[in-house]
Amino acid sequence: MDWLNFHHLRYFWVVAREGSVSRAAKKLRLTQPTVSEQLRELGAQLGEPLFRREGRGLVLTELGRSVAQIADEIFALGDQLLETVRGKATGRPLRLAVGLSDAVPKHVAFRILEPALDARVQVTCREDTPSRLLADLASHALDVVISDAPSHEPGAHDHLLGECGVSVWGTRRLANELRVGYPRSLDGAPFLLPSASTGLRRELDAWFVAHKIRPTVVGEFQDAALLGVFAEAGAGLYVAPDAIAAEARRPRGLVRAGPIKPLRARYYAITVDRRLVHPAVSLVAGSARAKLFGATPRRRTSAT
Repeated sequence: MDWLNFHHLRYFWVVAREGSVSRAAKKLRLTQPTVSEQLRELGAQLGEPLFRREGRGLVLTELGRSVAQIADEIFALGDQLLETVRGKATGRPLRLAVGLSDAVPKHVAFRILEPALDARVQVTCREDTPSRLLADLASHALDVVISDAPSHEPGAHDHLLGECGVSVWGTRRLANELRVGYPRSLDGAPFLLPSASTGLRRELDAWFVAHKIRPTVVGEFQDAALLGVFAEAGAGLYVAPDAIAAEARRPRGLVRAGPIKPLRARYYAITVDRRLVHPAVSLVAGSARAKLFGATPRRRTSAT
């Protein structure tokens, strides 16, 4: 095979993303027989089928999954090329559409994205639940999702930005009361906890059980910023990542009661690309790994 028909590859790519020939044909504004024929020709050119029938639907073969991942990168690069050309023609800056999981502390989000702002990248942020953000990522409405947990979604790739320790924080009165006999002193203490869907909450619950600590749960919060407001008012203790401890406590008058070992807060950039293709995403990921989280060891996820 001396060359690849990229029209055929794009038709395959849309079918893989849509999950059926009929939906892909509608999106491509082509007839179903035309799309089916292009798929057959691409499969014949590659020497193996890219889909297999499963009930009424289509499922990617092993080769199909590999081709789909490569196609993600190819068409993302194509979009990037067009965006770069348009930006040069109009004088507009590079743009980055970011989805922020509502469990990610605002100080962490800012520190992760700060290098893009310094590079004069036009950053657009949208905060929502991970499931909604991942749906927008799949439709290319977002370039990246910043989350406190890996996605495990088909077609999404998790890139670990870094990790850090976590500690218990509260008003000076609350924190001082708990320092004697810590961490047993946390038993019965008032806590403001992240929602059960977050990675940190699951690890925190396990830590409480392991240490036979039964906190008094004052409230559970999906929004990390709202949780911080309640902590500032003295409603209870909360857990925050050490990487942004100074920024988090300065405006609120919060102090550290003690660390929670060996818990770690982890943050991920989730993309549809196996590799970090968007230059601004590469920039913030590299800076987070080298500076914010201090050259965190690269753990194996669905992508690196």
